[in-house]
Amino acid sequence: LIILDEIGRGTSTYDGISIAWAIVEYLHENKKGKAKTLFATHYHELDQIASKLVRVKNFHVSVKEWDNKVIFLRKMKEGGSGHSFGLNVAQMAGMPNEILIRAQEILSQLEQTKDQTTTEKISKITKKEYQLSLFEANDPSYLKIKEILGQIEINAITPVEALLKLNELKKWSIIK
Repeated sequence: LIILDEIGRGTSTYDGISIAWAIVEYLHENKKGKAKTLFATHYHELDQIASKLVRVKNFHVSVKEWDNKVIFLRKMKEGGSGHSFGLNVAQMAGMPNEILIRAQEILSQLEQTKDQTTTEKISKITKKEYQLSLFEANDPSYLKIKEILGQIEINAITPVEALLKLNELKKWSIIK
């Protein structure tokens, strides 16, 4: 049994596909043995090998798309996957929303220019102007500020109570 995971990743796309494809061919044609092989990859181009090599079969993890989310069903289905779920996986891994939104914008721009080379596509990506924020949404300091401010009755607080709240924030070393 041979298990290969993401062979060729970390190189250029074509180098990676070439390395992965050559390994599949080598294992398929190896005269010493016909090892059962599990080959995990994100190279959709490798789906074509199944039509060229008789013992190669493509499988993918089935998913259900619901309410702009992806649920991985943990079931294997025959055939290649016609869709990549990289942005969904990044979201599940906790990637900041601002980055995911920008990644979706870039993906849309790249998909609109299918007849161009990768270099041409990348050169046409519009630059994003970023606004720096004082806190990230999952920053513990931000969460503490949000908690403290969420407890304030804005219409009922006196100026002295407001100063006491500011002092409380200072004690948490949030505002210096």
